Amino acid sequence: MDKLPKQLVEIIYQQLLPSLQIESVNPHNPIKVSYLPQPWELLGTGNYAAVVYHPDYPDSVVKIYAPGRPGYEEEVEVYRRLGSHPAFSECYYAKDDFLVLKRLYGTTLYDCMHLGLPIPKQVIRDIDEALDYAQSHGLYPHDVHGRNVMMYQGKGLVVDISDFLHIEPCSKWNDLKKAYYWLYLPVLYPLRLRFPYFALNMIRKCYRLGNSLKNFCSRIFLKLINLKLNGRS
Repeated sequence: MDKLPKQLVEIIYQQLLPSLQIESVNPHNPIKVSYLPQPWELLGTGNYAAVVYHPDYPDSVVKIYAPGRPGYEEEVEVYRRLGSHPAFSECYYAKDDFLVLKRLYGTTLYDCMHLGLPIPKQVIRDIDEALDYAQSHGLYPHDVHGRNVMMYQGKGLVVDISDFLHIEPCSKWNDLKKAYYWLYLPVLYPLRLRFPYFALNMIRKCYRLGNSLKNFCSRIFLKLINLKLNGRS
């Protein structure tokens, strides 16, 4: 609480929350912000929440969950376990389905690909170290992909930790690292190519489809194995 600007919470309750209009139409797509009162500015949207900031308090952001979407309590618990780490944000305040967080500056790896910005190995190493730190504090890094990690002054940052209590395995970060070392470094890094967003979105959708097919085939395979074992018994 010592790091929280004294008047920011009061402004949130008096100006932001009464007028803000957000909704989550589809849990697999970013939420829609229909109205954001001045002078608040939209920093980004996720599938469940929006992140905004007040220009008078640029180093703090407010993450507000859309009505009916889960995850708020879990995210508060994740920040409690993380404490203070240079690659993660910090939670200054949490109540009424919103959090006030330390703002992380940088460019997502997704946007780096669009802008043609070189991504050094140190960024990947920093994110690896941060995820190891999270695991050592009883967390399970989940849904870590190019839009949830950033680069700032050659350092790696983890932006979204809201799913770090999900125990089930998630291969997104390992898959991204494979693409980084097998494709990006030897081929794309020297060329400094810029990828249009439609191409990046197509890659993202193909990856999601591939994962769905892989999970479907795995379930079918396990069912066949169980049927065979039951038949023997």
